[in-house]
Amino acid sequence: MKPTIPLRRLRLSLLACLAGLTHPGLAADLGTQGNGDHLIGPDYTIDPDLTDRGNPKGKTFEFRMPLADSQIFRGDDRTLDPTKKIRTERRIFVYIPAAYKDGSEAPLLVMHDGPSHLDLVSRALDNLTIAEDPQRRLPAFIAIAVENGGDDSKGSERGLEYDTLSDRLARFIAEEVFPAVLANQEIRAAYPNLAFTADPWGHAVMGCSSGGAAALTMGWFRPDLFRRIITYSGTFVDQQDDDAPEEKDYPLGAWEYHSGMQLIERSEKKPLRIFTHVSEHDNGAQRPESSYHNWVMANERTAAALKKKGYDYRFVFSRATGHCDRKVFEATLADTLLWMWRGDASE
Repeated sequence: MKPTIPLRRLRLSLLACLAGLTHPGLAADLGTQGNGDHLIGPDYTIDPDLTDRGNPKGKTFEFRMPLADSQIFRGDDRTLDPTKKIRTERRIFVYIPAAYKDGSEAPLLVMHDGPSHLDLVSRALDNLTIAEDPQRRLPAFIAIAVENGGDDSKGSERGLEYDTLSDRLARFIAEEVFPAVLANQEIRAAYPNLAFTADPWGHAVMGCSSGGAAALTMGWFRPDLFRRIITYSGTFVDQQDDDAPEEKDYPLGAWEYHSGMQLIERSEKKPLRIFTHVSEHDNGAQRPESSYHNWVMANERTAAALKKKGYDYRFVFSRATGHCDRKVFEATLADTLLWMWRGDASE
């Protein structure tokens, strides 16, 4: 994402012409370099740091978690549509970089819709954890890509997990997924002293579409657990299930972050670092505000709300691209991760 142009304001008309205990260092002064609004495209090339540069590779693991064993997302929620398919078990993908030292307390990146873009993240770790330039060096975080529970949108298990404004997903990851990774026999055999940092500044979350909305929701409702947030083509629209109990407090679901009740602007500022993105031709780009389903409008407004509230944020608008466009990830993800992890003590 090397060439970026700061924008004063992004509008459709223009385009048409926590509190938690922290470990000293992780919550260091992050600075403001790279913050703000950025316009990229319409031409894209893959960042070399997201390609195989011949550096030492980490280890990849995969295991499964039956939904029936969960105390939080069992696949039997009363709001689910019986016509929508639910997985009986979800896959968990784990990448531990070569730079990780067994026994050290690793920072973490949780990725929704696993395996998602784990291939790009793993290459970034291979290349940037050993970078000579301290400005382009990543901490040796462990990437945990979690598969969703199945299907999409209202009435689906994935929708329940990702589009619901609550702390349920944050609790599921922290209380069930993290312990499952640490207890996995194959992982333990390779890393007998594997340990995760408990510092919320060492916990990042990344997702696209509803997974992006879920990333912000995890940090919003549980900043004591997750504080570094990456969202691409975030579904900050009204996609929460109509009969979800959360509808009472948040009638328009994730749309409430930026409009209606103006959740971001009217709430106490939270200890979060937030990256957001939207594509020029993202979902619902031509739909009216009254639809509550225009991704471009929703993400522009979310970024504006973050700016107005004084958040440490970065917003990228990508021209000539669509929803969760792969070429946007290939062009930007290395720089996004570097910006997100600034201030980590292990840099």
